[in-house]
Amino acid sequence: MGMELMLKANKKFFIVTCIITVLPILVGLLLWNQLPDRVATHFGTDGTPNGYSSKLVAVIGIYLFCLAVHIFCALVTSVDPKGKNISPKVYRLILCICPLVSIYAGATVYGNALDYRGVNSTVWINALMAVILIVVGNYLPKCRQNYTIGIKLPWTLADEENWDYTHRMAGKWWIAGGVLSFMAAFQPWIDPVYVSLAIIMIVTLIPGVASYLYFRKHSL
Repeated sequence: MGMELMLKANKKFFIVTCIITVLPILVGLLLWNQLPDRVATHFGTDGTPNGYSSKLVAVIGIYLFCLAVHIFCALVTSVDPKGKNISPKVYRLILCICPLVSIYAGATVYGNALDYRGVNSTVWINALMAVILIVVGNYLPKCRQNYTIGIKLPWTLADEENWDYTHRMAGKWWIAGGVLSFMAAFQPWIDPVYVSLAIIMIVTLIPGVASYLYFRKHSL
């Protein structure tokens, strides 16, 4: 499916996700007078603020950046030479990532600025990442060979069988990693950020190594 066809087929969905991405701007403008001049926009692994921005950046800049990334991802995916291999479901999954990140950022930044301490923000970012791992893991085995989405290694792009083998394996590992990350987000013993980073490294490296071994085995 070419660029024009892909965008046209998902035009309404794309517009809705763009609106959701910038929705925190409206919320921030409504809360403008309640927000401090310097707003916490970066947090440590324990959820403590360790970076601050102007109110303008916190209310508008963050979400315009998310929107720019959102549009960039939509366009780059659309012009993939193998775009016909990207299913509408996978394309829509890509269009959901930036809106989710934007909404989470808004909830975290505004919640902290208004002194809402209900839940450690680090817990929820790890939970969100876990859900993304599970969802992406579910779609990886269905992802056909392309240059934008998936595990793009020289040998997976050169061999469709290697691509399919790698993504079937990666899907299982990513789902398992997502479940473990979600559980780790709510345990009090080990910093969930480090647990999630370790899990992401493992579920990324194992399919990559297995893919290379498959390549070596079948290239002899």
